[in-house]
Amino acid sequence: MTGTETAPDPERATLDKATSENFPVAPFFLPRAWRDDLMAVYGFARLVDDIGDGDLAPGGADARFLGVSAAEAEDRPALLDAFETDLRRVFDGTPRHPLLRRLQPTVRRRSLTPEPFLGLIAANRQDQLVARYETYDDLLAYCELSANPVGRLVLAVTGTSTPERIRLSDAICTGLQIVEHLQDVAEDLGRDRIYLPVEDMKRFHVQETDLGAKTASASVRALVAYEAQRARDLLNEGAPLVGSVHGRLKLLLAGFVAGGRAAVHAIAAAEYDVLPGPPRPRRLQLLREAGAILRGEG
Repeated sequence: MTGTETAPDPERATLDKATSENFPVAPFFLPRAWRDDLMAVYGFARLVDDIGDGDLAPGGADARFLGVSAAEAEDRPALLDAFETDLRRVFDGTPRHPLLRRLQPTVRRRSLTPEPFLGLIAANRQDQLVARYETYDDLLAYCELSANPVGRLVLAVTGTSTPERIRLSDAICTGLQIVEHLQDVAEDLGRDRIYLPVEDMKRFHVQETDLGAKTASASVRALVAYEAQRARDLLNEGAPLVGSVHGRLKLLLAGFVAGGRAAVHAIAAAEYDVLPGPPRPRRLQLLREAGAILRGEG
């Protein structure tokens, strides 16, 4: 690093990743207070995933903020433990990490509870221990920790939580998580993780070595198509959530469902060959999907 260069800002590096998600995180049309709070929640969720995946900004600033020594700066379980300790300070003290300091006013303003945040940390702890999922039900249990808390936080931030909305939100979030797993098969394999249920791989005669190929075989494509249909069904199951709210929140939730559907469409357009890299939806397709949802066509 030269004298004119500065170390990367870990807070900004994390928040800037919002533009690469399959769904709009805090779009411009929302009230400013909602945007600020949703970005604070996103910052937490993105950072805990980056810790769990080993994708923190270079330089070790996140570890230093969390009080983790340089010797343990690459130790993911130690970082997750320190992150949970700092999260608890959000509720009863003064957190150290700037993203958690950003989160604290949101927690207080919206009366958020620790449970959804702890679920996201638990999912990333599980990622350090579990690299394969035997059944689809096992994968759904993982999504209960890794994805569903995010939707519940969105409902809590916007003051619209009800038991039925939470149920519908869980379906959408699990669908979005499965879509992301399909897009990232090759990337996850590089981390020695496979989120395709083992029982389904056996059903379609897919071996783990098949997932490391440059392009997908017919069997892999059939497997991906099968899981993509599951994701589509979950998104459709949760879609009535959009019609249960009004105003700008309706636009936001339509964007979540549309983002998932457009991603499934992109996977299908790639003929279910996800191995060369993640198929990404086109903006026009996302807008079409959002329009159909808002018109009540799906």
